[in-house]
Parts: sequence; C-alpha cells; structure tokens
Amino acid sequence: MTADAPLDARTASAAPTAAARPWMLTAGAAIAVAQGVLLTAYGVYLMVEGLLTHTHTGVGLTEFGGFIVLLLGLLPLFAGRALLRLKRWGRSPAVMVDTLCLAVTYFTFQNGGLQIPVGVAVGLAGIGGIVLLLHPRTTATLWPAGYGK
Repeated sequence: MTADAPLDARTASAAPTAAARPWMLTAGAAIAVAQGVLLTAYGVYLMVEGLLTHTHTGVGLTEFGGFIVLLLGLLPLFAGRALLRLKRWGRSPAVMVDTLCLAVTYFTFQNGGLQIPVGVAVGLAGIGGIVLLLHPRTTATLWPAGYGK
C-alpha cells in the first residue's frame, strides 16, 4: 500500500479477518487477554486495598506491589490484542506469561489447602495457552511459508 491510497483501503488490509485466524490462535489470544484482565484487576485491587487499609508492610509497599502487578497485567493484554491482529511479536509475551502460570501452579501446590484448586485452574490455563500458541497451525499463520527467505 502506498501513502496515496485511500484510508479505508489501508485499514481494510491491515485488519485481519476472523477467517484468516485459526481457532487455536484465537483461543490462545483469548487466554492471554483473560490473564491480562485478571492480573490488571488484581493489581488495581491491591492498590485500593493498600490505600484503604492499614498494612504492616510499610507505607506505599502494597500500593507499589499493586502497581507492578497492574503493569504485569498489561503485557498479556497487549500480547493478546497483537495476536488477534496477527502480529508475530505477541506470541512471545503470551507464552512467557503462560510459562509463569506453571510456576504459580507449583507454588500453590506447595502451600496446599484451598489454593490447590486455584493452582490447578491457573496451570490448565498456562498449559492450554502454551499448546494453543505453539501449535503448528498457529506458527504457520504467524510465519507464512516464504517468510524470511
């Protein structure tokens, strides 16, 4: 596309259709977006909780931790959006967050109790995201046959 082309023609070619995406890529992107929404919401919760309650961790530490979790939640949100737009760069951060889910699962099993069901759900989401995003059809969609030659 040239810069002289009409705006609607440029945006039509830039926006992928749902038919161009395999369902594995769409499902993997949906898992990444869901992880991002949950992490972002938890970060906001931690910041609000730190402002409204008196904690023993010191002034501002809970709020700072919530801010870090909020920033961590933005990564899978942007990665999921990029995957839905068929951008290759979105797969690496999404797989990284899915891998971190496996570490969270391990530590929830170490603590036991009621955290085990949460750990199982987080682990299944992580494994599902990894399998869906590393599937050969997803790879073929993001990196076409003639890419890099």
